[in-house]
Amino acid sequence: MTVTDALLAPALAADARRPLITFYDDATGERLEFSGETLANWIAKTANLLRDECDVEPGMRVAVLLPAHWQTAAVLLGAWWNGAVVTDDPAGADVALADAEHLDAATAAGLVVGLSLDAFGRPLDGLPGDAVDYASEVRMHGDAFAPLDPVPGDAPALDDASVDEVVTVSRRRAAELGYDAGSRVLSIADWPLRLEGGLVDGLLAVLAVGGSLVQVRHPDLAALDRKGEVEKALRVL
Repeated sequence: MTVTDALLAPALAADARRPLITFYDDATGERLEFSGETLANWIAKTANLLRDECDVEPGMRVAVLLPAHWQTAAVLLGAWWNGAVVTDDPAGADVALADAEHLDAATAAGLVVGLSLDAFGRPLDGLPGDAVDYASEVRMHGDAFAPLDPVPGDAPALDDASVDEVVTVSRRRAAELGYDAGSRVLSIADWPLRLEGGLVDGLLAVLAVGGSLVQVRHPDLAALDRKGEVEKALRVL
């Protein structure tokens, strides 16, 4: 079972149509909301893009050079659905997915996928000629995905953790933090690609129990309490 199968199932079982990730960018005024069903479609499209256009197979290294963002969640879970090893080091990676800020670094990988992170799906300017533009390509891919090959639990999922370790730690942290299927967590945490901190506490542990996340980028700290009230978020990271 992949990390994605293990962590997405509780979110879909809880209520596939209720909000799973609500994303704010206080610098741009964006507010986007994704149900479990809708986010699962984006994850599947991303997994298909990685497999069909980027030739990602189990065990390949996929560098993710992106901020905490709803599209990053789709990228991480799409990569894991393919059995990829997610890393923050593009050197030697088979594929790197990067925003404009990290585009130069991403060229150390075999193939670059650029993400504008634009709410309206505009392409990323300045991509190398052989790069893939995520926004332009991902929508053409199917919204259902099934791995071609089984992914063993001891296969690496992060540089420092296997599939089983990612799933086990995510579930354990959910219990330690008191998360359950009714939890709505507001977070401004980054998602460093290691088995501790914001990636687990602010994303994976929430998914592991079918909770709901309100993720804020470029937060206006003065407005954070009010945002928590409006979103009925009971826990703040």
